[in-house]
Amino acid sequence: MAQATQLMEKENLTHSPTLNTVMMVENVLKNAGELLTTAELKRRLPKKVMHQTLLQILDYLQFSGKIMIGTKGILWIFEERKELDKLINRGTEL
Repeated sequence: MAQATQLMEKENLTHSPTLNTVMMVENVLKNAGELLTTAELKRRLPKKVMHQTLLQILDYLQFSGKIMIGTKGILWIFEERKELDKLINRGTEL
């Protein structure tokens, strides 16, 4: 019985990408300025990323509203809040 439980726990555990890997993919997409295919994205990454890990990262970025994935490729759509950051930096801290 204990072996079956351990086996089920191992199957439920999935590998999660590291923060550095997520940020690396974000930077490549953000700086691309154009539509990228998954193959082109893999070529532009400074380090190799397993395909399954890349798909997990792309799912996360799409869910968080940072990218749009279409039939022709992936596009960075997130707009940074530069004006809000300026106001926060100028504001008075309580």
